[in-house]
Amino acid sequence: MHRYQILIEYVGTNFIGWQIQSKGKSIQKLIQIKLNKLLKEKVLLIGSGRTDSGVHAIEQSAHFDSKKEIQNLDKFLKSINHFVNHKSISIIDIKKKKLNFHARFSAKQRIYKYVIFNRLSRPSIEKGRGWHIIKKLDISLMKKGTKKLLGTKDFSTFRSSSCNAKSPIRTMKSIKIKSIKGRIEIQFKSQSFLQQQVRSMVGCLIYLASKKWNLKKFTFVLKSKKRMLCAPPAPPEGLFLNKVIY
Repeated sequence: MHRYQILIEYVGTNFIGWQIQSKGKSIQKLIQIKLNKLLKEKVLLIGSGRTDSGVHAIEQSAHFDSKKEIQNLDKFLKSINHFVNHKSISIIDIKKKKLNFHARFSAKQRIYKYVIFNRLSRPSIEKGRGWHIIKKLDISLMKKGTKKLLGTKDFSTFRSSSCNAKSPIRTMKSIKIKSIKGRIEIQFKSQSFLQQQVRSMVGCLIYLASKKWNLKKFTFVLKSKKRMLCAPPAPPEGLFLNKVIY
């Protein structure tokens, strides 16, 4: 048996998310079907984690096992991209790995970024690749809010009701905010995230930065561990799985 890791870039707009579900088009299912066709065998594609409906990836990571060795990886990469590129999916790299490598369980850190366009006019070139907010946001307040999210905490407030993780405890290693000419990027780094955690945290940070909440209210909502007190989650089109670190 031979194990391969693939790195995947995709636009999630027209998909129900990464994970195969009973209904709808998923990225995992589409790539898996094309792998089966190319390899002439049934393979199981395992991702580093699920991304929700409408969420994008700059570098999702996944692995699959094949009975036979792929002789020419560059040729294989061109072939698989021929089948998936028209669906706004690109396989950007393929690597042979040892059998103990696991796309999900071997991951040490995951990096997500959220993009916000804080300006009067809607984006055209990056349409569907960020959250457009007209009201001027206070970046300094947002940065104060991110400091409250760092470290090991119970993130129940930001956890979707459909999340099946065994524990709401997560360790937020770093949060970085970059703002240039009305384009705001918030980067989150942790070993793992709860379902809708990033979008929910962003929603609360926007309530803070738009002064709907003050820092005291933001902190209270975080510590409450009550989902019902969370601000509405940020829309999925601004969220990107940036990188998975092994």
